[in-house]
Amino acid sequence: MKRVRCRGPFKRGTALFVVATGKLAFALIAVALVFALRAWANPYLVKPGERPVSLRIATCAVSGGFVHLYTALDNGLFDKYGVRLEPIYIRGSGPSLAALAADEVQFLYCAADATIPGLASGIEAKLVAAPLVKLPYVLVGHKEIRRGEDLRGKTIGVTRPGDLSARLSRAVIRKFNLTTDEVTIRPIGGSQSERYQAMAAGVVHAIVVTPPLDARAKKDGFNVIYRLIDLDLPFIYSSVHASHKILRERPELVQRVVAAFAEAVHFVEKNPDRAKASIAKAMKVKDQEALQVSYNVYAREIVDRRMTIPESAMTEAVELARQGGTMVRKKAEELYDNAFAAELEKSGFLKELWGSELK
Repeated sequence: MKRVRCRGPFKRGTALFVVATGKLAFALIAVALVFALRAWANPYLVKPGERPVSLRIATCAVSGGFVHLYTALDNGLFDKYGVRLEPIYIRGSGPSLAALAADEVQFLYCAADATIPGLASGIEAKLVAAPLVKLPYVLVGHKEIRRGEDLRGKTIGVTRPGDLSARLSRAVIRKFNLTTDEVTIRPIGGSQSERYQAMAAGVVHAIVVTPPLDARAKKDGFNVIYRLIDLDLPFIYSSVHASHKILRERPELVQRVVAAFAEAVHFVEKNPDRAKASIAKAMKVKDQEALQVSYNVYAREIVDRRMTIPESAMTEAVELARQGGTMVRKKAEELYDNAFAAELEKSGFLKELWGSELK
């Protein structure tokens, strides 16, 4: 400790006390500044003494593409932001949107390209964040189908006419200069797993699936014919939707949920074992290769760390919905709100999470 020469009535011990007190005060100020900076960079965390808010979030399917939601729930990420999310499974985008519009659930996590036709028809809800923005789908089929041209004379199974699986199947057919006169599109209903069973039983020859079903198909002796990401189509996959009511009445809660999803994107990338464990739990999959395939696609290949909803993809999706027979009542820009994702960057939150990795 530095000695200070005392003059006047001060004693040597008093001077040492003054110096020590000054250093302690400086240290306390430094600590306070650190905490202040952290609070500035993440202003969305729950405040001391604040009671958590209970909300519900629906998923429209069971998919490895929802890894960020599954992992966030399993690891308490939403709790940090003062939100207790109850997950609800509602099969299909239509019923899920109906529940969202009725505020039976406040949030929905679903493939946006499946929900955009309903939103465009007038359902009162909006997309507020899009962690995944490319096509994860893969066309798999029987052994005799080794390439796209081999689809001629075959049948592709889809859920129903005009739905996402049907639109994607038509896009693949066009890619290989085939027509629906040459390749049959057969609605067979059911989930991806149920359509897979139909293919295995010979009801149809090919289907579009998402990982990890493509890994299972390879193990079962089927061929991976085409990865739809190579179509280079504007596409929005797993996205956060918010009800009209919560957007109007509690936008600060929407902001917190979006912030929690942004942290989940980071958490999943940095904690692959935990993320794969969450996929395994949700999908009841134990195959390590299948889990790794899912992780590679959803945590790395098609993720957008900023979660910005792409305007061009929204515009094209609305136009496709119109061409598919949807009575479009809203413009594309009325279906989404990027303000919540933009606020994460403006506040410094994303920079705090990713540092120099944010691109």
